Amino acid sequence: MQAKTVALLASLAAVSAAHAAPATTAGQTTFQNNCASCHSVDAGLSSRAGPGLFGVLGRKAAGVSGFDYSAALVKAGAAGKTWTREELDVFLADPAKNVPGTTMPVGVPDKAARTALVDYLAGLQGAVTAAAPAKAATAAERQGSWDDNQPGRIHHIKVSDMPPPFATSSAGNGPRVEARPNGSMPTVPQGFAVSVFAVDADKPRVALRAPNGDIFLAATAKGEIKVARAKSGQAADKVEVFASGLSRPYGMAFWPSGAHPQYLYVANVNAIVRIPYRNGDLKARGPVETVVAQLSDTSGGHTTRTLAFSKDGKTMLLSIGSATNVATEIGPQPPEPLAQWEAKHGVGASWGVETDRATVMAFDVDGKNRRTYATGLRNCVGMLVYPGTGDVMCTVNERDALGDNLPPDYLTRVKQGGFYGWPWYYIGDHEDPRLKGQRPDLKGKSIVPDVLIQSHSAPLGMAVYQALKGARHAFPKEYEGDVFVALHGSWNRGVRTGYKVVRVFMKNGVPTGQYQDFMSGMVLSDRDVWGRPAAVEVAADGALLVVDDAGGTVWRIAPQR
Repeated sequence: MQAKTVALLASLAAVSAAHAAPATTAGQTTFQNNCASCHSVDAGLSSRAGPGLFGVLGRKAAGVSGFDYSAALVKAGAAGKTWTREELDVFLADPAKNVPGTTMPVGVPDKAARTALVDYLAGLQGAVTAAAPAKAATAAERQGSWDDNQPGRIHHIKVSDMPPPFATSSAGNGPRVEARPNGSMPTVPQGFAVSVFAVDADKPRVALRAPNGDIFLAATAKGEIKVARAKSGQAADKVEVFASGLSRPYGMAFWPSGAHPQYLYVANVNAIVRIPYRNGDLKARGPVETVVAQLSDTSGGHTTRTLAFSKDGKTMLLSIGSATNVATEIGPQPPEPLAQWEAKHGVGASWGVETDRATVMAFDVDGKNRRTYATGLRNCVGMLVYPGTGDVMCTVNERDALGDNLPPDYLTRVKQGGFYGWPWYYIGDHEDPRLKGQRPDLKGKSIVPDVLIQSHSAPLGMAVYQALKGARHAFPKEYEGDVFVALHGSWNRGVRTGYKVVRVFMKNGVPTGQYQDFMSGMVLSDRDVWGRPAAVEVAADGALLVVDDAGGTVWRIAPQR
């Protein structure tokens, strides 16, 4: 099984190389920067999070067999929509306008970039091998899957539980997102109630509470920061635009901390900006100011950037995910002697398209004095500074294509100067077989994370549960100090997992290694889902808010009174 899988991966790499001749064209650059995190252009990989785009020109919309398309695109395909150059151009300009209800989150509004992208895709023509029919999963294969979710269930994954690489085939199993069935609500533990706090058609991805209780939302695909105000605390009276014209805004942080911040800092896809702010503002009171003009030479692959400030407020921290799955293209050596490279970029730092990627970076508050804080974190999406201890913490999406249950995603405290393995190692000293023998010098240097999470769960936003003094809807005291994490859900697992919010147990500011299902119920079947938790935040009244970027809903969870 292992030998066959390795051979398959090698053949896929060869196919990819053969069809990537225009590697330096503007079209491939646009593809890498806008599409590659969801779509493949390999003939043998028809499905990632989105359908494969090899041979897309001339294909009927929703035409890849076995892929879980949105109902909107299935309807368009049934009506005869076919991906001609003209249709691709119109769709890519504004997907949601062209096919209302599509799950495609990002368009390419620039005409020249869009034309180059269509030219690139048009060059990837040829026969695509049909995927083999999916087999029914065995009971063992269903372990850790969505139908195992149950509020209150505790998980404790250990390093010794990990299977060997390629114990199962690598899956392409993107979900089909359906409308929320009438009356359906997420499932939460007994003693809690869930309700709708806000709905926004632009499907925000991140939430941040302002000192006065307003909830700021990053509408990443729209390029806007929005703000929701709830006079009663139970539900937002309205959601309005605070700032627009941003470039895939994601992470947000107020500075300085406390009741009287001066700025809202925002992490764009390849820059950090800040917006003048005074507590209670519903509109930006001044123009956007660029603090860091460029984060890295590449912006494709993982595009989420998360911001946090150190406990003393003097250091700005930024997470930058990798450009690729496992950096197989960068070669075995950096462009200068290894010691010199690591002196500049950190122990275990990658190079090429991965320069300053898969990292947590540090800056002074004004954006100067740039330095590497930690390396080897494939995609630290959730990042925060833990109150009391001041520890930096990350939730990390680990690599794909090693099998259904490898490697685990994780939550961990991040040590300054620490190396967390990517791309050469995972979960300590486990060497990635695709890069075997390239970095023996790093063996023994990769830090084992604190909490292992079911592989491919895709942990995104997280929040420490801390209720304000006197909060009317505070959770029971045993929740205080624990960490809630949104698991966005898998595409690279045979039976999907995630699609829930979990509670990570903490003791004296240290993760215990255990986590507990807290909110679930958003998966309808092995194929269909209606919600995808993307972020969490604690409201001023003590309720937990959960951002669902599939349905554009912010859920509110509070103890029943």
